[in-house]
Amino acid sequence: MVTTKSKNKEFIDRDKHCVNQVLSRLAPIVAERGEGSYLYDVDGNKYLDMTTGIGVTNVGHCHPRVVEAIREQASQLIHTSVTTYHRKYIETAEKIKSLSPGKLDSVFLANSGAECVEGAVKLAKYVTNRPGMINFLGSFHGRTHMCMALTTSKLYYKDMMEPLPPAIYTAPFPYVFRSNTPDNPEAVVDETFRQIDVLFNQFISPKQVAAFVVEPILGEGGYVVPPDSFLPRLRKLADQHGIMLIIDEVQSGFGRTGKMWAIDHIGVEPDILTMAKGIAAGMPLAAFVSRKELTDTWPAGRHGTTFGGNPVACAAALASMQVIEEEKLAERAEKLGNEMMTRLKKLAEDRPHIGEVRGRGLMIGIEFCDKDGKPSKEWVDKVVKGCLEHNMLVLSCGQAGQVVRLIPPLTISDSEAEKALEILEIVTRA
Repeated sequence: MVTTKSKNKEFIDRDKHCVNQVLSRLAPIVAERGEGSYLYDVDGNKYLDMTTGIGVTNVGHCHPRVVEAIREQASQLIHTSVTTYHRKYIETAEKIKSLSPGKLDSVFLANSGAECVEGAVKLAKYVTNRPGMINFLGSFHGRTHMCMALTTSKLYYKDMMEPLPPAIYTAPFPYVFRSNTPDNPEAVVDETFRQIDVLFNQFISPKQVAAFVVEPILGEGGYVVPPDSFLPRLRKLADQHGIMLIIDEVQSGFGRTGKMWAIDHIGVEPDILTMAKGIAAGMPLAAFVSRKELTDTWPAGRHGTTFGGNPVACAAALASMQVIEEEKLAERAEKLGNEMMTRLKKLAEDRPHIGEVRGRGLMIGIEFCDKDGKPSKEWVDKVVKGCLEHNMLVLSCGQAGQVVRLIPPLTISDSEAEKALEILEIVTRA
């Protein structure tokens, strides 16, 4: 661990004098390099990384094929913006189109998930000529103003930022574990749609709603997997009223859940799909995808970006997507994720402070409770701290900070996964 005389402390002290304190960091370590499932700090300490930069380095840190693609592209062309076309943008768009569900065939590349959600909302409003949006309780869509307005995972993200964009209405996400009927998942889904009916009858006409914006699995909201009936019913309701369905797969995409997209588990096709994080192994890239019949109505220049689709980021994305496919990392995530959740559920049997283990693939949440069954941030803080003391990095999430999330590289080895489980067994003891 870090000592008071370490290089880590020296750099962190320097950081305090020049970096805006609004930028929060998890661990008091200064990363020097990354390799596979591990990060190494400036003192040479080695940390098993179960965070992957918040679900970004799906192919592991510094995958050799990604590094080589970056190196080769950087020697040829680094930036053009919208002044010209470039090959890597076109090839990346073609690849994303080939991986996208259903008939989604029109790609826009950007820098971040928030930027893509902004673009998706703009497209939906333009195409429908409607002002309203419906989001879901516990959602996280980013920290720009529109995305803050759509985010309900924590008030903290948007407190004191008003006024925020209007005409956004919130429905409950079917969070079965924290519902009034945890033994009846379909009743939880029914209640979500009853509340949407309330919105339609008392707050905004469906004729004024441009889109539903929803994560297929809540990310910051607690790694909550809804019942399988939820999204098909939402798709049907959207079609009934001419409302667009925006699926936010910024955190769940690119093999994370055991399939390329979380929605592949249930076969729902959105009107717009947003993606980022796992797309380019750490290079800044994101995308939103829709149908050409919709985007062809959007005049050129009505949306744009200076750095989105940067040639080097595109080269990294192409290499990363190729690795995910060729190394069958989605299949790997499904198999290993099921094994890890089985072990964790067994572990929870004699730990009443673990309320639920849930997830899909290698997107795993462990929810902690106090003795009364209420969300326990205290337990999560203890687990996060304990993992760090054992040189493992994990993140928290959840509307009350009550969930530990595990998002390892999809390339994590069996022995590394076993090591992570052994550490969790130790640090979750009462």
